[in-house]
Amino acid sequence: MKQWHSVGPTDHFPPESGREVVVGNRVLAVFRVGEAFYALDGLCDHQAGPLGRGALNGHVVTCPWHGWRYDVRSGQHVDIPSLVHGTFATRVEQGELFVEIAVDGAAAP
Repeated sequence: MKQWHSVGPTDHFPPESGREVVVGNRVLAVFRVGEAFYALDGLCDHQAGPLGRGALNGHVVTCPWHGWRYDVRSGQHVDIPSLVHGTFATRVEQGELFVEIAVDGAAAP
């Protein structure tokens, strides 16, 4: 069962950047592009590098460990078309950012 979880005030997420957050037993990478927010599984598919610490260029985050690149809007790997990284729905309410994840920490479909 999925639930919405607060990950903090929107002003804690500077524009055109990302950061790591922990919800339950999940590490998430949250990105702000303009006024839009995106959330990905925080661990890169390659060797579990910290995506929330990666460089953001437009809508593409680059893993700081080995350079794997993902579109933060869809989780689509930029160079490997068959690879799609886990994403999570986001919403903003009264200046607070929420991410929807399963209560057991499993990725949302």
